[in-house]
Parts: sequence; structure tokens; C-alpha cells
Amino acid sequence: MTQNNSLEAWLAEEREVIARLDAGPGPGLASPEQIEGKTGLEVMQAMLRGEIRYAAIAKTLDFTILSVSSGIAVFQGTPLPQHLNPLGTIHGGWVATLLDSALGCSVHTMMPPGRAYTTAELGVNYVKGLTPKVQRVRAEGKVIHCGRQLATAEARLVGPDGTLYAHATTTCLVFETKR
Repeated sequence: MTQNNSLEAWLAEEREVIARLDAGPGPGLASPEQIEGKTGLEVMQAMLRGEIRYAAIAKTLDFTILSVSSGIAVFQGTPLPQHLNPLGTIHGGWVATLLDSALGCSVHTMMPPGRAYTTAELGVNYVKGLTPKVQRVRAEGKVIHCGRQLATAEARLVGPDGTLYAHATTTCLVFETKR
């Protein structure tokens, strides 16, 4: 996980990233011309610089991509009352979506130009109930293996105090994009 795990540091980093994203073109889809010939890491870095659009689901579900590097993607989410299930904890689907985003984007950073991926399997283990009392959580996805046809990754969802709320794995199918 990120070196400085204080909530204040997490919030400051989030504000910085959101300011860059908001200064860019906003949520939506990058044009084919914007991604053509670029590696997955280059595309993700351009998105974080606010040069191309970012995934609209991040606005819908109140989470933000914070950083990417080769084989790693970090997201931060805000568990809010609108994400609660009838039992009073954050819905497992919200947790799974945040983890899936970190997992998928970690795999995305490994794609060479002309290659893409899709999730074939997602496994989530919920280990502690999450409520809006936890102001932020982070999901860090890390690639385990990335080959020509298959990629695997793992992710953990933690609070600023290091509490583990869930962990997940994915298997992704890797394929050539149509030209």
C-alpha cells in the first residue's frame, strides 16, 4: 500500500488527482486516436494527467484512481450512505467494483499497443464489514502474471489505519484489438 497511510495524506492526494481529472475532459471514453499506438500504462498515465477521459463509473460510485505504475493500480473510494445494503454495511457490489477496477487497471498497465483484456473471473473475499464511518478505503491491484492470452492479479482493500476489509483476485483474457 501507499507509504503514508494517514487519512489527511490520503485526502490531500485525492484532492490533487481530482483537480487534474476535473481540469481535463471529464468522464467518458477516450477516442481511438488518443489511445492508438500507446501501451496500457501510457494510456492510464495520460488519463491521470487529465489528457484523456476517465471512467464515468468513478463519479457514479464515488471512487478515484490515484496512481498507476507497471503492474500496479491504486484506487481510493468514499463509502457513503447511498452505498449501504439493508443490513447497514457498504454493499458488497460497491466493494467488488472498487477492487475490480484496481485489478483491471493493474492488468491494463501491462498491455502493449494493440492488446486489450477483459475480466473472465473475479473472486472477492469480504473479511470485515465496511460502513461510512470509514471515510476512505484504498484498493491496490497488483499483477501476478501477464502473458499473451491470460493475466492474473490480486488486490486488497484497506482503510487508512491498515484494516483489511476485503481482498480479491482476477483472471483476465488478453487479446489483440481490432484495427
